Amino acid sequence: MSTEPASVSAAVWAHAPAALTRHAVSGATMGTRYAAVFHARSVSTEAVETALQTAVDAVDRQMSTWKPESDLCRFNRAPTGEWVDLPPELLSVMEAALEVERQSGGAFDAGVGAIVDAWGFGPNVDAGDPAALGGAGKRARAAAAVDLDVAAGRARKRAPLALDLCGIAKGFGVDQMARCLEEFGIDSYLVSIDGEVRAGAPKPDGLPWSVAVETPDRTARDVAAVLEMSSGAAATSGDYRHWRQVDGRIVSHTIDPRTDRPVAGRVASVTVLGPDCMRADAWATALMVLGEQDGPALAAARGMDALFMVRAGAGHEQVGTGIFG
Repeated sequence: MSTEPASVSAAVWAHAPAALTRHAVSGATMGTRYAAVFHARSVSTEAVETALQTAVDAVDRQMSTWKPESDLCRFNRAPTGEWVDLPPELLSVMEAALEVERQSGGAFDAGVGAIVDAWGFGPNVDAGDPAALGGAGKRARAAAAVDLDVAAGRARKRAPLALDLCGIAKGFGVDQMARCLEEFGIDSYLVSIDGEVRAGAPKPDGLPWSVAVETPDRTARDVAAVLEMSSGAAATSGDYRHWRQVDGRIVSHTIDPRTDRPVAGRVASVTVLGPDCMRADAWATALMVLGEQDGPALAAARGMDALFMVRAGAGHEQVGTGIFG
């Protein structure tokens, strides 16, 4: 029997590409955890993990309201009218925040830093009574009070203002994780921070990534829906994970910038799909603020894919637009 076919097979095998291997890494960031699952060949998991941690740490270092040395806190402390040099990543997030504020009619407003503190959700535990701030009508709005000079790498505020980017920074962090993996040549991945996720190409077997949307329950974890994602991002805003009791009642960490009070409607959570996680994150917050009528109406008008979980009796009903409609 000739051995040539076996020799040919061996030569072909020797030049065949290595199989894709599944990797999973996670770490601490922004008061929670990030996670990444990806398929790659000939890559150092340790190198990827280090790069991912560096990426999310950079976002936290620039945009945290809990770290006094962050670039955002430095901007918030700066005198009114003074230009402040800022990193390009922070400027891009500020620019997106102002854009969503305008497009949502003020339902998203990054200028609520002092309000977040006053309601007990920020780093300043001695912020005092929210009523002492004078009400929403007397507060400067970010889109009207913040000037950005992206080309020169600087920003200024024209009125006293404290920015809080918690409603958009985690989404940006997820986008930075995706960019990090792509720089390694990895295109099949799922990355997440809290309820914000972004998917790259499908898994090697062609199947999409499965992402669970939680039932908005403060006491238990259950699955309300499963998203099959082959690319793009999803972000969820809800009132069931971050809350506190004030005078015996539960209040949400999400502030309605139109009233400067925590949202108090029937919408328990909103999940938004989009091409990037930063804007999906901001829009999930904006639609949560707009509520069960105006939220779906604006989402539909803008052609957005949004899933609203609305409290109904002892349970929830789903209201959707786009692919959820």
